[in-house]
Amino acid sequence: MNELIYEQPLNEKTRSYLRLEYLANQVRSNLDQDHQHRCFYPLFSLCELTERCDYRSEIIKDIDKQLINLKKWQHLPHIDEQQVEGYIDQMQEARIKLIRCERPGQKLKQDRFLSALRQRFGMPGACCNFDLPQLHYWLAKPWEVRQQEYKNWTEHFECLLTPIKLLLELTRKTTVYNPATATAGFYQGSSTQALSLIRVKIDPAQGCYPTISGNRNRYAIHFVLFDQQKHSDRSIDFMLATCT
Repeated sequence: MNELIYEQPLNEKTRSYLRLEYLANQVRSNLDQDHQHRCFYPLFSLCELTERCDYRSEIIKDIDKQLINLKKWQHLPHIDEQQVEGYIDQMQEARIKLIRCERPGQKLKQDRFLSALRQRFGMPGACCNFDLPQLHYWLAKPWEVRQQEYKNWTEHFECLLTPIKLLLELTRKTTVYNPATATAGFYQGSSTQALSLIRVKIDPAQGCYPTISGNRNRYAIHFVLFDQQKHSDRSIDFMLATCT
């Protein structure tokens, strides 16, 4: 088994971005392969999150901050100028599309098929054909047809998900991993800079996983033995990245 990476957001905005990124990955998985009715869970979760909150203004602010940083880095020594220029172009394009698009998922509210499914999907076992005959009919369509329809639905969220992917990618790439040791299964740290994300990389052969807590300046990591489901009392070596 490869090394596992665990991430802990240290503010609500990063928490929201990670949830949206996770759903975007689920959507891509359902576009690549036929997962039957399970494809609707990430779609409806995206609908729910974007109805609760309009993320666009916050994302545009973050894009503008990253563009300032990228332009500062552009001509620094030992910097890959071509890669930085690529990110600048992608960020600027994503910003334009986000400003021009209407609120993500808004049009899907008018889709009667999706509205009927969404009302039922929160109920346990409600995907039976006697509960949702329209779903039974849709699942009988050829995969290629369903794949295109699903793509059309999910494209409503691309103007939001693309910049979030770029922002999180830059957050992760601009921080390096450093070796660390948790004494008696516990590690704590602090930072003078405001942190947004803690990343822990660990070999699963150690038989434990981290639980991470903290705020923008301080954080703590406890390692829990998986088989016993209790705090580890031994030293744990791992790799740590603290992202601003």
